[in-house]
Formats: sequence, C-alpha cells, structure tokens
Amino acid sequence: MTFFDEVKIYVKGGDGGDGSIAFRREKYVPFGGPSGGNGGSGGDVYVVVDASLNTLVRFKHGVHFKAEAGGRGSGKNQQGKSGEDLLIPVPPGTVIYDAGTGELVADLLDEGQRAVVAKGGRGGRGNAAFTSSTNQTPRVAEHGEPGQERWLRLELKIIADVGVIGVPNAGKSTLLSVVSAARPKIADYPFTTLQPNLGVVQLDDYATFVMADVPGLIEGASEGAGLGHQFLRHVERTRLLIHLLDGAATDPLADWQAINAELEQFGGHLGGKPQVVVLNKMDLPDAQAWWPLVQEAMQERGLEVYAISAVTGQGVRELIRRAYELLQSLPPPAEMHLEPAVLRPAESEEAFTIEREAGAWRVRGVRVERVAAMTPFMIPEAVARFQRQLRAMGVEAALEEAGVRPGDLVRIGERELEW
Repeated sequence: MTFFDEVKIYVKGGDGGDGSIAFRREKYVPFGGPSGGNGGSGGDVYVVVDASLNTLVRFKHGVHFKAEAGGRGSGKNQQGKSGEDLLIPVPPGTVIYDAGTGELVADLLDEGQRAVVAKGGRGGRGNAAFTSSTNQTPRVAEHGEPGQERWLRLELKIIADVGVIGVPNAGKSTLLSVVSAARPKIADYPFTTLQPNLGVVQLDDYATFVMADVPGLIEGASEGAGLGHQFLRHVERTRLLIHLLDGAATDPLADWQAINAELEQFGGHLGGKPQVVVLNKMDLPDAQAWWPLVQEAMQERGLEVYAISAVTGQGVRELIRRAYELLQSLPPPAEMHLEPAVLRPAESEEAFTIEREAGAWRVRGVRVERVAAMTPFMIPEAVARFQRQLRAMGVEAALEEAGVRPGDLVRIGERELEW
C-alpha cells in the first residue's frame, strides 16, 4: 500500500549559459575590439500551489525536475537567452523540507502561493567584460554557473476546518458521506479508509466548512503503528476535532483514552486541540447502553458530548450546527500555529576547507567551486586567471601549507587538476 502524501523529489536550477569570445569584424574597422556577449541566466525552479490538486500522486511517475539552461552569448555583445523557470504544482497544505538537512523550506497554503526551491546559475561573462586598460583584446570568457540542485521532501498536510478522528470502523466515513457530497469508501471492517477524505459541509443558511475524515487510529499510532504518522499528520491543520466513538465497541471509553494518548505523544499541539466527543451507532442497543456512561465521563472532564447515528441521521444536524458555532469562536487558520523556519547564519562564500582523499587533495567551498566550474581550462588565459584567483582567495597558500607537492591531484568541485 502506497501513500502519496509524502514524497522525495530532486530539483535543479538551470545552468547559466557560457560567455562568448568574439571580436568586431566590420568594414573600415580593421582592429575591432572584443564583442563577446554574456551567457543567459538559468531558470529557477518554483513549487506553486494548485487548488485543483489534493494529493502528491503525480510524483509517482517522475521525481526529477530541471529548469531550462541559459543560452550561450554571441558576438556583437549579444547576451544569451535566459532559461525558462520551471513551475511544479502541488496541492494546498504542502510543506517542503530540505531532504539533506531536514530544514523547513516552505509551507504553502494558498492558491498561487509559490516558493523558489532551486536557483538558476548566472550566465558566464563574454570576453567584452574582461577588457581593461592593460588588456584591450582579452581572449577569455566564462562557463555559465551551475544551477542549484538538491533533494526535497514534500509532505501534504490536508487543510480542513474539522477533523473526524477515532478508531477504525467507528463510522467516520459514513458521517462524512451523510453531511457532505463526499463519497468515501464505506464497508463494515476496520481500515476501510486508507487516505483522508475531504467534504464541504453546507448548513441550511448556506454557511459552509470543510470536514476531513482521517483514517482510523490505533494504539501506537504516534510511533508509526498502523501508518499512524501519515494519519496524524493530517490532523495538525484542523481547527476542531470530532472524536467519534464506536458505540458497538467493547469499551468506547478505553478507545477514547487510547486515541487521546496518541495525540499527546505525537507532539506539537494535537493534544490541546478543541474536541467534541460523539458516540455513534445509537441505532444499536450496545450504543444505547453505553450512552449514559459516556455522557457522564465526558461531562466530568468538561467536554461536550453528543449521541448520533450516522446511518439514520439521528442527532447529526445538531452536531454539525454545534461544530459550526465552535468554529466561529476559534482563531482563523492564519493565526493557527505553524512550524517555524529554522534560520541559520548564511555560509560564507569565501570560506573553504582542504582535506586528503583517495590519492588527491579535495578543496571545498562555495566560491572556489563556483570559480572552478566557470573556468574554461582549454584557454590558457583563463587558466592563468584561475591561478590568480586561487592565490587571491588564499587557496594556493593553504594547499602548500597542507603539504601539496608538484604533480599532486587537486579536486575542486567536479574539476580534477594537477598541481
């Protein structure tokens, strides 16, 4: 059984286009200056909310996403075409994490909301950009900067006003089908519902709210039992819980205590969510016998309690009306608690590290790797410029201090150089 409310995807911004080496060749201008244009910037990758989607199932058929690369520069100082941005549509309620660090990248709720998840690389400079008073005819250009790439973890947390929770087979899907136009799978056995179902509930005065039928929870759900982590995630965004008790169960009160314990152990603020307790299946003698005990136990705890039969409709209208009234007294979704982003100091682009690996030296650092990637090593003038940059950044001195010798291999990013 596969859930499509969590998925890992790979994203890569478009590489920048290469700069061009060119010189003016015009009539009556025998010694035209450099005219090589810059490369175009690579496209960015965005994740954007599409309200017509409600699952992450589209990622079943593809998890690699790359934006368009920038075009190459050309003569006459013509800049290359910028790469097109790539838009990845996701349903409302999608939370994006960096798969490597676990840090929150974006929390997307509203239609059209977007977040850039991989920046495209800038275009490499053409030789016209390297003209100086001491070098009037530079024969050097840059490769485009590689686009940002990383793996992301996407989680879908459904957005609903009311979440219906309870043990398997308590009648949650039946209740949702009675009060809304949703048609979830219904059968008389546990775990009929294997993914959340959403329905819009409309009252007599045309007031509406969204109700979610969350798959049945069992003891140990907070530790992952019965796919508990996937199920409990969908309760986080709801504003009000309807805790449905199975009136035909052996002990509905024990079930109520077990599910509440799982909500507390899952963490966050699930245990403190407003909750209405509802005993279902009042059309059965067992439920009628349990009702006085359930009513007394909930009243002692200061909780509202209702008795209904989702099959016959008994008490359903009163329950829905009360749920709507409670929603009006609760904070709107914009004021609900959301997981905060973890802000860390930005890594210095100038910083670098040197270490020994598999018969070579490895240099790591944002700027030094970018410079290596953008240098066309087949051009002698570009190689000389690269060496000057290493010296200016302090990499050359650091390698010599670490013990590098002539003939040693030095790896910088994907480049392998002989010292």
